[in-house]
Amino acid sequence: MSTDRETLTRELLALVADEGMVEASEIAPEKRLEDLDIQSADFVMILMAIEEKYDVYISVDNELSDVETVQDLLDLVITKIEDQKAA
Repeated sequence: MSTDRETLTRELLALVADEGMVEASEIAPEKRLEDLDIQSADFVMILMAIEEKYDVYISVDNELSDVETVQDLLDLVITKIEDQKAA
């Protein structure tokens, strides 16, 4: 299972870089999204791309209110994807 998670993490980081228009080399799990200059419109594009690629729904209200770092986003999304696969 760890390989799946590692692959997923790499894919998600690439997607965040792509959709957020940020250099992949600048993205690190501990980086704050605002420090990467990811605006709310970019964030919505990132979420839409994740939802489309992985067929998961991420609620924009409560779940995202605690997301501050790249790792927070990864944790939330990976949990959603794993829950979806288990369903």
